[in-house]
Amino acid sequence: MNTPKFKTPIDASIVKQEIKKMGLKSVGLASIRELNRIVNNIETASGEKYIRMEMGVPGLDPPEIAVEEEIKALKKGVGSKYPPFDGIPQLKHEISRFVKNFIDVDISPESCFPTVGSMQGCYMAMMCTTRRLKGKNKILFIDPGFPVNKRQASVVGVPYDNFDVYEYRGKKLKAKLESYLEKGDIASLMYSNPNNPAWICFTGQELETIGELATKYNCIVMEDLAYFGMDFRKDYSLPGKEPYIPSVAKYTDNYILLISSSKSFSLAGQRIGMTAIPDKLFNSNGDNLEPFFGSSNFGYSYIFGAMYALSSGVSHSNQWGLAGLLKAVNNGEYNFVENVKEYGKRAGIMKKLFISNGFKIVYDMDDDKQIADGFYFTISYPGFTGVKLVEELLYYGISAISLTTTGSDRHEGLRACVSLTGQDRFKDLEDRLISFKKDH
Repeated sequence: MNTPKFKTPIDASIVKQEIKKMGLKSVGLASIRELNRIVNNIETASGEKYIRMEMGVPGLDPPEIAVEEEIKALKKGVGSKYPPFDGIPQLKHEISRFVKNFIDVDISPESCFPTVGSMQGCYMAMMCTTRRLKGKNKILFIDPGFPVNKRQASVVGVPYDNFDVYEYRGKKLKAKLESYLEKGDIASLMYSNPNNPAWICFTGQELETIGELATKYNCIVMEDLAYFGMDFRKDYSLPGKEPYIPSVAKYTDNYILLISSSKSFSLAGQRIGMTAIPDKLFNSNGDNLEPFFGSSNFGYSYIFGAMYALSSGVSHSNQWGLAGLLKAVNNGEYNFVENVKEYGKRAGIMKKLFISNGFKIVYDMDDDKQIADGFYFTISYPGFTGVKLVEELLYYGISAISLTTTGSDRHEGLRACVSLTGQDRFKDLEDRLISFKKDH
């Protein structure tokens, strides 16, 4: 840990003191939550507010309709009653409609259910897919990706492989994927689309490749749709009308949709996500499920095995809140995409500020197109590794995470999230970046 040679916007002694208190080997390799804690402590000790880009948390208010529906449910007394742990019927119905309206695939309400955030949905998917078939117990992560997903795999106790997809876009993807899948031990593969952290988006051709190989090698695609509809280059906001949100669901029956309510619906604090499993997979059997879940049926194992053991379901009132919101979205009464376009506007401005002060966009192309403006972007600065840049920027009141922690091969970069930086902070960001450029 080196003290900067310059007078920095944040008192260097305070930054050093708070980093040291955490006892980390490297602040640049800190987890998102660890870095979040360090920055909180520095803000408290220094009285200075950071440009917070380390955590992917919403910066917009939750939709009023969800709030009102939850209050209404609480007043009716649902807080005293256990909910069905696979979801109240009204919510299951609306999730099924939502998937049909925006992805254009048919999944019955029985195979749709809420989870305690999409995080729990990912955890359950890992538990069930890696125990479905004998000899298939490994996860393949198509990176870069959300760092904690690999932690989840480790907690579940399953091995994994991973590769950075950036150099394997388009026609190159098939051979790269097949080099892992042909070994026969991959139970499931996982990616986020749009991607966290790079904000790349798979094309229809790439999703078709993934789907066809999932069918060929009998593995399950865990499609993380945390940023549902947030590729703002197309308007995905109209229910039941083209264009539909691209998904592997169009090309295979071997998939699990993991849909977050945190970003698209600004309901992060409510911890409610959605899982949708195609009926064919939900009703299928696996030869390795019974020892773990008491049944060889995949859907039964998911609900009465994994879900029951983990949490017995999502809070009752919360389910009513999301059901009311989804109903309004499905009926065309609430445009959820329009509400989150603010993130794209922020990204466009923030990227320009970084670039004009000597930074570069790391993942700058989305296959053959310029990367979109969205919830995240990636940055580097000449002469710095990502790990070193994380620490150096802390002295300038800017926090972001290293791409090294995301499975990226581009170790020079950082992931920056735009959600907590409103337009009222752009002048602060610009001043701090000017100071950084002057000193470096």
